[in-house]
Amino acid sequence: MSETEPQEQENPHAKVVLQAARAMTKASLLVTPPAVVVCIALFSILNGLPGFLGSLVGGVLAMLASLSTLGMMKFSAGQDPMFVMVIALGGYVVKVVLLFGALTLLKGVTALHPMSLGITMIVAIMLAAAAEFAAFRKTKIPTIIPS
Repeated sequence: MSETEPQEQENPHAKVVLQAARAMTKASLLVTPPAVVVCIALFSILNGLPGFLGSLVGGVLAMLASLSTLGMMKFSAGQDPMFVMVIALGGYVVKVVLLFGALTLLKGVTALHPMSLGITMIVAIMLAAAAEFAAFRKTKIPTIIPS
């Protein structure tokens, strides 16, 4: 490389964001799937096949929503911090609209037990969020504290 060619500088935020995203993904995948399996088993016993299907669909939707957030973190890690915020907020809006649309489409499906679907989604999303939060807090992230 010659002196006249511009050198690409590594974004210092990317390494930290990727480190946090990896830790949060690992924590989420350790906690959420077992909880979804417990919900599927419980609602299968309580509500039969509709409970099984409702809980399965709810678990899949919740896990996709959680993992999409982590995917957006990995995608935007090398971007400018302002662009990362745009992706985060825009991604949140898109995710909520897609979940609302999916649940609206599933509203009339009689093969799914709606309470099983809803409770499984709530359990999975809350556990994933708690696991991601705990992992984020444990991740060593360099911080500058102004005096």
